[in-house]
This record gives sequence, C-alpha cells and structure tokens, in this order.
Amino acid sequence: MEVEKMDENEWKYHGEGNQSLVVSHCQRCVVLRFLKSPPNQNKTSEEILHHLQNIVDFGKHVMKQFFGENYVHHGEIIQLPLDFVRQLCLKIQPERPECRCDKDMDTRSGFAMCLPNLTRPQSNRLAEHRPILCIEIKPKCGFIPFSSHVSQEIKHKVCRYCMHQHLKVANGKWKRPSKYCPLDLFSGNKQRMHFALKSLLQEAQNNLKIFKNGELIYGCKDDQDCVSDWNELARHLKPFFFPSNGLVSGPHCTRTVVKELIQVITMTLLSSTDTCRAGDMKTVPVSQGRSYCEASAFNKELVRNGKHKLESSGLPRGCLLYKTLQAQMLDMLDIEGLYPLYSRVEQYLEEFPEERSTLQIDGPYNEAFYEKLLDLSTEDDGTVAFALTKVQQYRIAMTAKDCSIMIALSPCLQDECSEQRSVVLASKSRFTFSVSVLDLDLKPYESIPHQYKLDGEIVNYYLKNVQAKDDPVMSNLFKENEDCTLVLHKV
Repeated sequence: MEVEKMDENEWKYHGEGNQSLVVSHCQRCVVLRFLKSPPNQNKTSEEILHHLQNIVDFGKHVMKQFFGENYVHHGEIIQLPLDFVRQLCLKIQPERPECRCDKDMDTRSGFAMCLPNLTRPQSNRLAEHRPILCIEIKPKCGFIPFSSHVSQEIKHKVCRYCMHQHLKVANGKWKRPSKYCPLDLFSGNKQRMHFALKSLLQEAQNNLKIFKNGELIYGCKDDQDCVSDWNELARHLKPFFFPSNGLVSGPHCTRTVVKELIQVITMTLLSSTDTCRAGDMKTVPVSQGRSYCEASAFNKELVRNGKHKLESSGLPRGCLLYKTLQAQMLDMLDIEGLYPLYSRVEQYLEEFPEERSTLQIDGPYNEAFYEKLLDLSTEDDGTVAFALTKVQQYRIAMTAKDCSIMIALSPCLQDECSEQRSVVLASKSRFTFSVSVLDLDLKPYESIPHQYKLDGEIVNYYLKNVQAKDDPVMSNLFKENEDCTLVLHKV
C-alpha cells in the first residue's frame, strides 16, 4: 500500500484508546494506528518502533495461539513521510473528543501500524461494493472468580462487571447502570444471550457500537456522548433486514428490526470460522464455578416468575466467545491471589534490576514467551519463576477481558453464498460475515497495583451501598454449580 501517494483528505478519524490513535481510509479497507504520548514527553523513533514491534509480535506469537489465525489481525509496521503524518494530524485534530486531547499523536517518527479495517468483512471482495453493517462488542469478563484466594464471598456470587456498574454511576461516569451481564452473553443459552444483547442496545455505554459503511450510527463516541435512539437505529437497519421495504411497518417495526439484529449477532457469535484439531488442544480441569451472576437482571426476572433453575447451554468450542473465555480464565488466582506474587517479582527486580529483560516483562513477545504461559499449575513453590508465570498469565487474561469483538455483515444473494464464505440467515435476508477480535495490546505490568486497589473499591462500594439494600433471600435462590474447563489452543 503506497500511503505516501494518498491525499490525507482520504483518511478520517476512526477512534483512539489510551496509547494510540486510529484513522481509516475512505475507500480502502485499511486503518493506520499511531502511538500517542503526553505533550513534551515524546519518545524517540527507536522507542516508538520498539513499542509498535512489541504490539505486532504479541498479536502474532501469543494472541493468535489463543484465538486462532482467522480471528486475530496483527498488522504490520510501516514508515510514512513525516509531511503526510503532520497534515493528517492537523486534519483529524478537530474531530478528536476533548477528553482525548491530553495526549498528542506521534508526528516525529513516521512509524505506524497498518491494519485491516475490521468494520468491513474480511476476504469478501464483493462486500467492497455493498452496504456494510458492523457491530463492535466489548464483552468484558465472562466468569465468576473461582479462586480460593477471594476474601469476600460476594465475588463468588456477583460478577465484576455488575458490581463495577454501581461504582461507575456513583462516580458520574454513567448516568445509570446497565442491565447487561457478561455471564449471560457467555452462557451459550440463546435466551440469555438475547437478553444480554438487548441490554447492551438499551444502555450501550462503551460496550457496544454499530457502524454503517464505517460511520458510527449507534453507541458512544466518548464517555457521555451516547446515541441510543432505537427508532433511528431501525431506520438504518431496515434496508439490511427487510430489503423489500414494506414487509414490516407500523408500531412494531422498530422492535422487529432490533429483534432481527439481535438474532443475527447471536448466530455469528456462536459460529466458528476458525478450527483447531483435537490434537492441538490441551484441556485442563480448573475448578468448580457457577455460570450465572446473582445480580443479573435476567436472573432476577426468573425469580420474579417463580423459576429458580437457570439453564446454560454452553458455548461451541470453535466460536470466538469460547476462545475469549478460555483466555480470560488464565486469571486462575484472582487479583487477590495474584498481587502477592506480583510483589515477589517486584522485590526480586529491586535486588536484580538487570534481570527485567531476561524475565521478558517488556518483551520480546515471542514463541518462548508463549510457551511459558502453558504452565497451569497453581501450587506455589515459592520461586520467582512461578510468580512471574502467574503474573504474565494474569496480564493475558486482563487483555482478553478488555478486548473487542467485531462482527462485519454484508448482504449477499443466494447464488453468491458459497461454502468458502461464512453466511448467516435472517428472516428476509442473508449476510456474509466475518468475526474478528481487536484491542489485544498486552496489559501493562505496572497496572497490577491499580487493579488490586480498584478491585477493593468495587467490592467495598457494592457491599456497602448495593447488597445491603437487596433482598437477603436472593442469594439463596441460586444453588447451581458447574464445571469450568480451561482449554489452551496451539495453532
């Protein structure tokens, strides 16, 4: 791709995170990702290149092993003309949210990551000339902690996401708590999944976005700027799901269109577009754990209807949700069990700071790094090696807990749907689709103390301000336990 020959006006602001900023091309299915840094703290070109190379290597050698070849797109590093980068920075600056402007886009090194635009279906050239619908979901952690290190019993009953919602509302981040519970989405039970997706559509926060031809039509641009008009969403969606434009009308139109969307999302999330041979899997029993959260609005509705039995169908092993959950479950000790091990590593580094590179804390993230993650033992032998392995596994788990899933849909005709393409059927239409995972940068080693402190704040706030007000008999209505299994994929 000859970026230097493209006018900067053909690129547009796409979004950004804490460390990077992304622009996408108006015509081509590519995006550029630039690193950011606070003003007057610009890194050298060598540091920028090293950082980007670590991101690429981590996706290529580590996360692809967990998620599979078809789901992870690690991209490549390219060097751009500095004049092009500066002009691009000037163009997109007015589009950036004010809360993101505390950091500047790197305009000095010229290095960037070139990635596929995952708002469009991958490996389907016909889709380039068709309308494209893309749903981005940040599912969050899909299991209840099963570690014996957990000190508060509430953590064995209520998931982190549901507890954190109340603290976020109290701190003013969101106006109201969402009814979404990740355990419902990860259950594999279609009724629970539909409820979870409907809850996301009702209160998207930063967990759901919908794009039409690459443009955001539903969701939050930043923490408070949320678009949540179902009627407007249905207007955008109706041509996709009811192309004859007349099969659905009247007061039930919006509800019907949204129902179609939820059904299609569910089917794509349960699909498998990447396979692992049985010989490539290592299955390790982990513990007993529950597949539901007592704070889930779905569960509470069951109780109100006099039903106390919660069904969990389980996820197909080849689907992306299943692989995401397995990577998340590398958090075998919970942050409470992990933090003392982090302290052990820190103490060792204070005595032997030169060992930091040998321990691969900051990379390189190569095959040797991945191989060390396969040690799933939880028996602490008191060594730094054991502590470091658990710390690195926790960082992988945290990455998987904060990743995003991209579902790209493109309408197709019946004679275009070959066996080589992934196809999902709606009531009156059919789509080719691709499912991908992104936001897979390894969580920083230095963030572990913050996670430990935040965990305590979330739990303490919930116990003091939420659980005390709930009906005390609620926790006695759920008695089900089921096996949790950790599966590592070698692709």
